[in-house]
Amino acid sequence: MPFITLKIDVDTWRGTREGAPNLARLLKKLDASGTFLFSLGPDHTGWALRRAFRPGFFQKVARTSVLEHYGLKTLMYGVLLPAPDIGKSCAADMRAIQSAGFECGIHCWDHVRWQDNVRKRGGAWTAKQMQAAFDRFCDIFGEAPRTHGAAGWQMNEHAFAQLDAFGMAYASDGRAMLDEHGALLDTAAGPYRVRIGGKTLACIQLPTTLPTLDEILGRQLGDRVIDASNAADALLRLTESPRDHVFTLHAELEGQKLIPIFEQLLTGWQAQGYDLVSMADYHRKAMNSDLPVYPVSWGELPGRSGELIVQPAQAFQIQ
Repeated sequence: MPFITLKIDVDTWRGTREGAPNLARLLKKLDASGTFLFSLGPDHTGWALRRAFRPGFFQKVARTSVLEHYGLKTLMYGVLLPAPDIGKSCAADMRAIQSAGFECGIHCWDHVRWQDNVRKRGGAWTAKQMQAAFDRFCDIFGEAPRTHGAAGWQMNEHAFAQLDAFGMAYASDGRAMLDEHGALLDTAAGPYRVRIGGKTLACIQLPTTLPTLDEILGRQLGDRVIDASNAADALLRLTESPRDHVFTLHAELEGQKLIPIFEQLLTGWQAQGYDLVSMADYHRKAMNSDLPVYPVSWGELPGRSGELIVQPAQAFQIQ
């Protein structure tokens, strides 16, 4: 049976308190699994307003109704309101997700700080951010994290190496390349290992292989504009041919205003014959295959501003 791995990014205080529990209830109702990746430090969502000068930012804001989904209060954190410490105030909410039977991992320490800075930062800065998240996770859950999913799909070589230093066996830090319709440019895209400085890392990468809802809403795909009435159908068309996929969703979106669309997706994928699984489930399956090796690579995806970590179209050949 093919897998659709549900990777749930929890970016904010509100997403941790409201969106994540909503998603856990829905997944339980449909007998589906998934992995919740938590932001563990301060919620500086308001700092993201600095991205207004990036190409494509205004188009994304207009299409996805950021104010409606995140709320004015969240958008003021770190600007006009103090940034709440998510890990300190929401520890019980996170443990409740794990107690409900869901895998939990690290998204980041400070979402906006990481997403906007990590690409150009060095090893000391990167290690400090990742160690803070690692330590907070251990404090909350009483155990070391097993997995990681980078905020904004932003990493650097030091961050990939740190995953190995932490002993993480698998992560989902990047994306597979997609065409303007959301289809895979490389049908062989999937689990791989990263090669840095002549060394192949142990941590297996499980890249996101489908577009996110916020990337397709409001866009013209083919002969139609995607909105709440047809978004689920647009994504289901991309999964008609069975193969393993990773789908990234957000507690702030699919866990709140977009939850009806997400429920349509879940039931549609089950009807297509997919098993809805966690990253741990997918990792166990991926371990049985010989995996390609790629260098750290960056690229742009339709519907999202800026460059992200991507899986190249061609495997890196080790000499």
